[in-house]
Amino acid sequence: MQVNISKYLLTKNHEIVGGFGWYGMIAIVLAYALSYFDLLNTSNFWYAFLNISGSLGIIADSWYHEAWQSVVLNVVWIGIALIALLKIFIR
Repeated sequence: MQVNISKYLLTKNHEIVGGFGWYGMIAIVLAYALSYFDLLNTSNFWYAFLNISGSLGIIADSWYHEAWQSVVLNVVWIGIALIALLKIFIR
């Protein structure tokens, strides 16, 4: 019985990258929901952290699938969140 290593690695990479994408979606939606229901202030470190880490997860998944519009959108999203994080630390 011959095992196709490249097919196995592609399948494993797909699962791992998909996990990053799912984390990203959950993190961004969680940040939005927490702020919408006044459970987390948008000028809070954790709000920025959830948006940055979530966008990184979506970027990883989008890059893997060559979904460049999503990559660009999330790079912009990270830029906005980094500016917000900088404002938090400057205060």
